[in-house]
Amino acid sequence: MGRPDTTDPAACPVASNEMALPVVRLQVRRWRGGAWLDTTDSIASESPVALTYNSIPHVVMMATPRDLEDMGVGFTVSESLVADVAEIRDVAVDISSGDYELRLSVTGARLGEMLERRRNLTGRTGCGVCGAETIEDAIRRPPPVPAGGRSTREALVGALRRLRELQPLGAQAGSLHAAAWVSWDGEVRLVREDVGRHNALDKLIGARLRAGLGMADGYALVTSRASYEMVQKAATLGIRMLVAVSAPTALGVKLAQDCGLTLVGFAREDQQVVYSHPERLD
Repeated sequence: MGRPDTTDPAACPVASNEMALPVVRLQVRRWRGGAWLDTTDSIASESPVALTYNSIPHVVMMATPRDLEDMGVGFTVSESLVADVAEIRDVAVDISSGDYELRLSVTGARLGEMLERRRNLTGRTGCGVCGAETIEDAIRRPPPVPAGGRSTREALVGALRRLRELQPLGAQAGSLHAAAWVSWDGEVRLVREDVGRHNALDKLIGARLRAGLGMADGYALVTSRASYEMVQKAATLGIRMLVAVSAPTALGVKLAQDCGLTLVGFAREDQQVVYSHPERLD
């Protein structure tokens, strides 16, 4: 296998200002070693991205301006706006106005359902369900994930070590989350990064769907906490195991238990905590 797909930063969409870059360099004054130093620092970009469906505004997300088509497809499927990725006809980024508009086209029947639950709110970084209009929309119960899938603790530790080398934006700015696809034998096959943990996972999901890949050959590894909506997104796609380097929430654990998803938290080289369905991790 070749190097995992992390995407070249130079290939990201670029608008008319430097803040459209995923990471920008800024002049700063740093105190170090007992003296002030005028230098530069790398800062992660955070840009508003408007998602429209068949030219109808739906939601505005704050995101890192990179792999946005992946994010649009992943968000649309993981939020159950469509039942299948085949219902998405097209996805494209438009920056002609100087702002980011992520234009998606869906089938007519699905568009009618989406209009009934239309959302046109601003999603803040780190907020996953702030666009939901009702409790039923927010606390959505996905069907059980398929059976199968098995890995080992040693393979997981190997993936954690490898992931450190596959976060080019995080290495520069240090304030981005990563979501990785890991095969059951521990190979890191795909990585996506974003200032928002939900966006990073949606980008990972979208990248696999756009490549025609399923969710049976591995699991998702995220450099964030495993909140309810992260488990919800994974379960909606039938992802069998979600590994997080930080803590889960009680509601996330409950959903994982109910959906048959293996949830691992506090994933480090020297410790891992399995909160649900431990049979998938030897």
